[in-house]
Amino acid sequence: MVRKRLLICLLPVVFFIAPPLLPAAAQTNDLLPASAYSPEVPLAWFELQLDLTETTNGFSPPVASRAFGYSGVALYEAVVGGMPGYQSLAGQLNQLTALPPADAGLDYHWPSVANSALATVTRHFFARASDANQSRMENLYRHFAALGRSAVGEVVFTRSDAHGRAVAEAVIDWSRTDGADQPETGSLNTGYVPPNGPGLWTPTAFANGQPVPPLLPYWGNTRPFVLAAGSDCAPGSPPPYSEVPGSPFYTEAMEVYESVNQATPEQTAIAHFWSDDPGRTPTPPGHSIALLNQILGATGYRLDTAAEAYARMGIAVADSFIACWHIKYIYNLLRPVTYIQAHIDANWQPMIATPSFPEYPSGHSVQSAAASEVLTALFGERFAFVDLSHAKRGYPPRAFASFTAFAEEAANSRLYGGIHFRSAIEQGLTQGSCIGQRVNALAFRASSSPA
Repeated sequence: MVRKRLLICLLPVVFFIAPPLLPAAAQTNDLLPASAYSPEVPLAWFELQLDLTETTNGFSPPVASRAFGYSGVALYEAVVGGMPGYQSLAGQLNQLTALPPADAGLDYHWPSVANSALATVTRHFFARASDANQSRMENLYRHFAALGRSAVGEVVFTRSDAHGRAVAEAVIDWSRTDGADQPETGSLNTGYVPPNGPGLWTPTAFANGQPVPPLLPYWGNTRPFVLAAGSDCAPGSPPPYSEVPGSPFYTEAMEVYESVNQATPEQTAIAHFWSDDPGRTPTPPGHSIALLNQILGATGYRLDTAAEAYARMGIAVADSFIACWHIKYIYNLLRPVTYIQAHIDANWQPMIATPSFPEYPSGHSVQSAAASEVLTALFGERFAFVDLSHAKRGYPPRAFASFTAFAEEAANSRLYGGIHFRSAIEQGLTQGSCIGQRVNALAFRASSSPA
C-alpha cells in the first residue's frame, strides 16, 4: 500500500499527466506490469466522466456514484492481471462472480486494456450524453488506441483491447442486476407517496408551479458493492422531533438559523465551495473523484495504484449513497428551512439551495467520510493537500492537513449552508467512516503477498 507524507499543491490533472504509454526504459512488450506505466489513461477517462456527470441529464449524486463505482471496479478487474500480488474482487463484492481473466502466458499492454475497459463502461453509463460528449468519448478512446497500437503493435494491442472490453461488459452485466439499472431515466422515481405528519419531509423546491418530488426514494434498496445491505453501517436516530423551544430538536434548528445568519466570510466560502450542485458541478461523489484525480496526477503514482484507488473510491461513494438513502427514507425528516420558517422565522432562507429529499443523514458527510477513510488507507494519515476541484468555476483552493480535515469541512459546510442539522452531519460522518472501513477490509492483495 502506497503511503506518502508530503505537502503538495494539486494543480489540474492535465498538467501532470505523463505522456508516454511505454516506460522510458523499455520499448518492448515483455509482459511489463501495470506498475511500469503512468496513470494517464484512467486520469483522462475519469476527468471526462466528471464533465459528463455535470452535463448529462439525470445525473444526481446517487446516479453519479453508481457510475463511478462500476467504472472503478471495471478498471481494476481489467488491469489486475498485470498487477502481481493483487487479486480479483470476484467473490468479495456482492454477487460478482468470476470475470474474464487475462491469459498469464500472453502479453498485454495494460494502458490499452484500461482504455478499452473505461471506454466501454463510460459509453454505457453515460449513454444519454449529448452528441458532442459522445464524440469526446470516441475521440479519447481512439487517441489512446492509436498510442497503444504504435507502442506494441497490432497483435498485442488487439488482445489488450479485447480483454478490457470483455471485463467491462461483464461488469456492466453485473450492474444490470443491482435493482437500479438506468436510473438516469427517472424510472426509479415513480410510485412513491411521501408520508405525512409532524416533522416529516415536505417539498422544498418547485418547478413550473409544481412541487419537486423526493429524489430516488427507493435507492436505498439498491444492491451495494461491499455492504451487506443498505441498512448496514446504520447511524443512530436523530433527536426526537419537537417544536418546544429548548428541546434538542429546536436547539439544533436554532443552530442552523444562527449559523446562516451569522456566517463569517470563511464559512460562507466553505458553504459554496462544497455545495457541489448537480447540473453545475460533478456532484458530491464527483468531488471525491476529482480529489483522487488531483492526487494521482500530481504525485507520480502508477497505473496499478490508480486502478486500486479508483476501485476503492468508486465502491466507497456508491455504497455511501445507497446506505445514506436507505436511512433518509426511513426517517423522512424535514429540512431546516421547513422547520425554521414554520417555528422560528417565516422569512428565513438557507445560504445554498435545499435539495429535494429528506434531511437525515447528510449525504455529503457520509460520502466524504467514506472517501477520507479510503484515501487515508491509500496515502497515509498526514497527507497534506490543496483542493483545486472548483478552480475553473472561480472558487479559491482549499488547503487541508489531512483527509479527515477535508471530510469534516465538507460535512460542516452543510450546517453553514443551512441545509442540515448537526445530528445529520455528525451521524453521517460516523456512517461514512464505517462504510470506508468496510471498503478497506476488501482483500485487494493476495493472502501470500505483502501488504
